[in-house]
Amino acid sequence: MKKKSIYIATTFDTKSEEALYIRDLINATDLLVTTVDLSTKSAENHFDSTISAQEVARFHPLGEKSVFCGDRGKSMVAMALAFQHFLLSRDDIAGLIGLGGSGGTALITPAMQALPIGIPKLMVSTMASGDVANYVGASDIAMLYSVTDIAGLNRISRQVLANAAHSMAGAVKYSVPEVKNEKPALGLTMFGVTTPCMQAISTHLADKFDCLTFHATGTGGMAMEKLAASHLLDGMLDITTTEICDHLFGGVLACGPDRLDVVAATKIPYVGSCGALDMVNFGNPETIPTHYKDRLFYSHNAQVTLMRTTKEENQKLGEWIGHKLNACEGEVRFLIPEGGVSALDAPGQLFWSPENDAALFEALEKTVIQTERRRLIRVPYNINEPQFAEAAVAQFNEIWHKK
Repeated sequence: MKKKSIYIATTFDTKSEEALYIRDLINATDLLVTTVDLSTKSAENHFDSTISAQEVARFHPLGEKSVFCGDRGKSMVAMALAFQHFLLSRDDIAGLIGLGGSGGTALITPAMQALPIGIPKLMVSTMASGDVANYVGASDIAMLYSVTDIAGLNRISRQVLANAAHSMAGAVKYSVPEVKNEKPALGLTMFGVTTPCMQAISTHLADKFDCLTFHATGTGGMAMEKLAASHLLDGMLDITTTEICDHLFGGVLACGPDRLDVVAATKIPYVGSCGALDMVNFGNPETIPTHYKDRLFYSHNAQVTLMRTTKEENQKLGEWIGHKLNACEGEVRFLIPEGGVSALDAPGQLFWSPENDAALFEALEKTVIQTERRRLIRVPYNINEPQFAEAAVAQFNEIWHKK
């Protein structure tokens, strides 16, 4: 069996000192290290790395000339693609450490995202104290702020880089042994306002299935769908589709335009619902766009403000979801909770509005082309009532047995 190695990737023309410092620290733990140069200035780079930039550049679909083209921006984009293809060709990666500023972080993290979940990935970056959503995506990348610029060794950088080296060594040395799980894996989506529903569903299904719950924060849905696309999920109970609200109406927890496409592409057994489609998520009140100033809001906490969706918005939601479901040819059930779509959308609660909900439900029914395999099902309960969870479980069991 081939012995695995910790990879260290950076642009050696500017960060070789730091990379070799990390290399020596990891070598001292008796682990193998492979250093990878990602410099793009010239095809004649010769640095003290295990893998040269030229070797990586040859993995670009159009060859190394696409990387060493003389234009820094184009070169960085091309090297990012080449590095991704390079990593996917390797079968000896125990873990990956990246070092970079803004350019290096953008170069390295797409390749990290392409690696399987579970391989340790640590990006030491000057950008790690800001919004790292684009760098992390739906992957398990750890971001470590470098504090000082990655521009030589000093009293601060030595400590930060040593922490990175030893964190990676620990993750590799003390990795969790793979557990053989005979249960099929299910992806479930949850929000705070749909928690009772998902807890009840998980309880009902836990004996037969490995239930993986994803927080519907934009990246949560992306992570679930990435696993589904990789055939690491056997079914989905996508009860909380609230990320679509933020995508359509400018909220901060938005999915992308490809949400639900994986259901069509994989034909995975799918039960979905309208969980938290009554709300759009924003930060603290000062961050809410001015054109929404007269809307109905609920302060979830100091940093999260929820805005009630209107009839018009609910109609658009129903049409958007409906068109997505119409592309699905596998077994699909989409449940309509007539008693409200969240804990806030219930009698006596702030977002309770049967009229707004009706606009959503009617748009779904007008848009979805129902077939024997693609069905809308009205359930006369709030989404968090036990009977709704029971209905969702019953529908999933039905399509699972068909599979």
